[in-house]
Amino acid sequence: KTIHLSGSSIILTYMIVGFFMFIVMRALGELLLSNSNYHSFADFTGEYLGSWTGFFIGWTYWLSWVVACVGDVVVIGGYIQYWFPDISLWIPAFSALTLLVLLNAMSVKAFGEAEFWFSIIKVCAIVLLIVFGLWMILTGFKSPDGVEASFRNVVERGVIFPHGALGFIAGFQIAIFSFIGIELVGVTAAETKNPERNLPRAINSIPIRIMLFYVLSLICIISVTSWHYVSPDKSPFVELFTLSGLPAAAAVINFVVLTSAFSSANSGVFSTSRMLFGLAWKKQAPDQFKLLSRANIPLRGLLISGLCMFTGAVLLIFIPNVMTLFTLLSTLSAILLIFIWSLIMFAYLAYRKKLPVLHKNSISNMQ
Repeated sequence: KTIHLSGSSIILTYMIVGFFMFIVMRALGELLLSNSNYHSFADFTGEYLGSWTGFFIGWTYWLSWVVACVGDVVVIGGYIQYWFPDISLWIPAFSALTLLVLLNAMSVKAFGEAEFWFSIIKVCAIVLLIVFGLWMILTGFKSPDGVEASFRNVVERGVIFPHGALGFIAGFQIAIFSFIGIELVGVTAAETKNPERNLPRAINSIPIRIMLFYVLSLICIISVTSWHYVSPDKSPFVELFTLSGLPAAAAVINFVVLTSAFSSANSGVFSTSRMLFGLAWKKQAPDQFKLLSRANIPLRGLLISGLCMFTGAVLLIFIPNVMTLFTLLSTLSAILLIFIWSLIMFAYLAYRKKLPVLHKNSISNMQ
């Protein structure tokens, strides 16, 4: 939908959002490394901006991921309809939620293992898509519709800002939602092995990842399919192969974007239970959320979060259109995340002003 709204200027949109997200992540990483007692961004925002911000950011983040997970299972339903067009959307959505809650109830290792394979599939597929897309561009591949793959499709007249300034601005909404989860390092830092080494490595690689997985893939998609043929209601990754006359490859890519949606929802289910656990220890949530299962899982927080997600997924019965409901949910989630990212930056500014010596020492750890 962002490509449909913004044309090839969506490439600029992702670069702008990515630039600001890198700044936020640098600030987040430095704050986390400045004090080993910080387990999440709720800890340092509460210390530098007041206890109310810890309460606000904790519950806002929890709500943003509940909403985002509902949005993810909505698109999971849409991807399943690629193979089973007659199935009701709520069936795969509810099934996916059930599977993810059960998976996260098993152990942290189960979450990590699932996320590892989801990520491997996603990364390999995007790299292959870029390589295949570049091959199609360099060989002048023509789709059955007569569209020739060429970099000219990115800069042709009327494609850069097809709907003017308003279309360009509208593209930011889903582009911002695309970066949801980037701050998860601020939730998982306490459970990360050797955070002093791994945290800077993960954060400093963000620009390369943005250029590869967002910018280069968007250039390939628009170059191969042309903006005129990009549907606002379908995955452009799948459409790239469909329009190129390769339906078998399109089915494979549909599976990949399905696992990508599972990956995002999996992260959300994980983080919501941890946020409730952390809030309970700060006496900002009921004490029952402190309790851990035999597998050291905050099971009650997981079940309550899952119940809220199931309640949100009921919207599919009343709004059975994937793109309409996803746009609504992603907008709400993006707004909530903007509040959180902003508070992280305000906390960082307060930290630099209050502890300049600590800032000087900590920034060297982020190199």
